[in-house]
Amino acid sequence: MARNQSPEGRDSKRNPALSLLCSTEAIRANSLLTIDMITNEAVRLFTQTNAFLRTVSRQYDDQFARTGAKIGNTLRIRLPNDYLVGTGPAITPQGTNEQNTTLTVATQKHVPVSFGTAEKTMSLDDFSERILAPAVNRLAAAVAGDLMTLADSSATLVMNTAGGNLASPIPQTWLRAGAYLDQNLAPRMDRQIILDPITQANTVGTLAGLFNPQQKISGQYETGLITKDTLGFDWMYDQTTKIHTVGTFSAGTVNGAGQTGNTLVVNAITGTLNKGDIITIAGVNAINRLTGQTQGELRQFVVTANVASGATSIPIYPAIVPAPAAYNTVTASPANSAAISLVATAGSSYRQNLAFYPEAFTLATADLEMPTAGVVQAARAEFDGVSLRMIEAYDVMNDALITRMDILYGFAAIRPEWACVVADVV
Repeated sequence: MARNQSPEGRDSKRNPALSLLCSTEAIRANSLLTIDMITNEAVRLFTQTNAFLRTVSRQYDDQFARTGAKIGNTLRIRLPNDYLVGTGPAITPQGTNEQNTTLTVATQKHVPVSFGTAEKTMSLDDFSERILAPAVNRLAAAVAGDLMTLADSSATLVMNTAGGNLASPIPQTWLRAGAYLDQNLAPRMDRQIILDPITQANTVGTLAGLFNPQQKISGQYETGLITKDTLGFDWMYDQTTKIHTVGTFSAGTVNGAGQTGNTLVVNAITGTLNKGDIITIAGVNAINRLTGQTQGELRQFVVTANVASGATSIPIYPAIVPAPAAYNTVTASPANSAAISLVATAGSSYRQNLAFYPEAFTLATADLEMPTAGVVQAARAEFDGVSLRMIEAYDVMNDALITRMDILYGFAAIRPEWACVVADVV
């Protein structure tokens, strides 16, 4: 048998170190993680890491699947239609063309990491846990933070004002959030609540006394978490929730009757308004989108940019669109000299928990271009509406291999009326 051995085999028999080297190289050849494997695992982790990103609508535009996208490219986003109801036998036909808008891909974020051949010889599970998961977690949190800033500008604020002061939410507060979504025609299924961890702790105790199934009470007691399908929502907590501080606004009035649109002309206001503040206008009620009747409460408007004291206009969302009209938002335009008020107390701060239906917001991603110059290897993968790119390049100055993970995305509020902020006092 020895006569049939190759020279390499005879050498390895005589040299145990060489034999071990050959065995190690064989293992590496069979188990070395490829950039494609790593990228596929990274994009899978990304879609599962952050509770908020898991629940919002995600759109992937495959028009860039071949050529790749750059910052400033646009994605096509579908918008919902709206119609008017007529009376009597005569009709005026309405178009049923699908509406769409363009969403600019304005943000590219990345995580640079360094790993070499030794890490690539690990199992995918070990590599995912030690290398990928921490990097992907930080990247997902950064993207979620951007989207949460937009989501927290929803134009409805729900508060518990026990004793006249802002307090932590109680069951009735969350039920009221659900009622606001009902009034704005949000679907009942798959509603979500994203909680600040402190609000999560504050809320678990308030739900213990409700007439809940024993299994739910036991689950809350054992985990300290609110279970799914409670008060009409699935509950999750997320550290990317924001804290909002209200401006110092104390007085302001409308300047001119019959105004419409996203800019409210006012007499010089006293105090400041911060982006995300919620205001109301005397005599301007929210409208039931189905019946065209008043909801019996003032329409809340979110301030969409910081406003200085003495300013004579306030940018707002939603637009003032008096009924009857497609996309109507209010019962009537504001009267001249109508008083403007803050919903929350001036100067107060609160945690912005979010109750919403997933299609209120969208995160849209596109395939980044795949460069070739200076690249050792590269891969790109799309999973569940998210596209990630990973590139490994050689750093000649430091004799090192550097890997970067990138995502290119845009985000928008498609139906912000299908979301509301639930305040928790800081």
